[in-house]
Amino acid sequence: MLMYSSGYSSDMRMCDLVCDRYPVLQVMSRFGIALGFGDKTIAEVCAENKVDTETFLAVVGMSVNRSGGVELSGAVAVRSLLSYLHNSHSYFLGFRLPAIRRKLIGAVDCSLSDVSFAIMRYFDEYAAEVDRHMAYEEKSVFPYVEALLAGEKKADYSIDVFRRQHDQVEARLHELKNIIIKYYPSGGTNELNGVLYDIFTCEEELASHNAVENELFIPAVERLAADGPGEARQEPLSAREREIIVCVVKGLTNKEIADCLCISTHTVITHRRNIASKLQIHSAAGLTIYAIVNKLVELSEIKDSISDTSA
Repeated sequence: MLMYSSGYSSDMRMCDLVCDRYPVLQVMSRFGIALGFGDKTIAEVCAENKVDTETFLAVVGMSVNRSGGVELSGAVAVRSLLSYLHNSHSYFLGFRLPAIRRKLIGAVDCSLSDVSFAIMRYFDEYAAEVDRHMAYEEKSVFPYVEALLAGEKKADYSIDVFRRQHDQVEARLHELKNIIIKYYPSGGTNELNGVLYDIFTCEEELASHNAVENELFIPAVERLAADGPGEARQEPLSAREREIIVCVVKGLTNKEIADCLCISTHTVITHRRNIASKLQIHSAAGLTIYAIVNKLVELSEIKDSISDTSA
């Protein structure tokens, strides 16, 4: 069972995590995890969406505590984190900033106030700056990391270059927020207050994005550059998955496993699919060997089922 300082574990239900910390919805969307997962655990939902569970929990932990990322960076899968950051760029550039701009246009009247015109210009310059920053990552940083994952090391680039050039893109948004609060002419509307609320939220989201890059992504890439891609890490089994393996090697059918563990047959099938994906073992005989080697069962416990199968 994976457990982080945030207090969340891989065996926790994903729906409980979302209800406890609703900002996790943003983390889920950037990993490509959709709603509708029922009562499945975090590990089950991640496995179904081909997301590394440890990476997901590390990012969640950072969004909760905003600290400890460097310590967690050794546990993350760089490819999963790369996908997360790419989707984050799409979110900010394709949705979040354009949505704020549309609301800002509705809240300030540029024809009536020079301040309004200046605010819109400031925002457009800021959005262009964010676009340049993220375009650099897409064109220079991410291809470098993809090459590292493929076992190629480019001598003409280093992640340290990115570290030195990594501007805090939320800083100017903080400045814009203060300008509107302090200097926009009196008679502000609900629309303007609503835009300010969105700017506050976006500032926090960008700060979290930068923290993930600084404390998770950069250290993980440095480790990848030093050690090479190595072998793909096998995602650990959940406690429930280990229980199901024991039932399988004892010869129980899916229906019997469901009755024994008080879950549905559909859930058993989903667990077995996840087990096969994690272990790359698709037969009961293979699971039997795995269970014995990993001391999930004793040989004496499964002799009868082996005899029955042989007969």
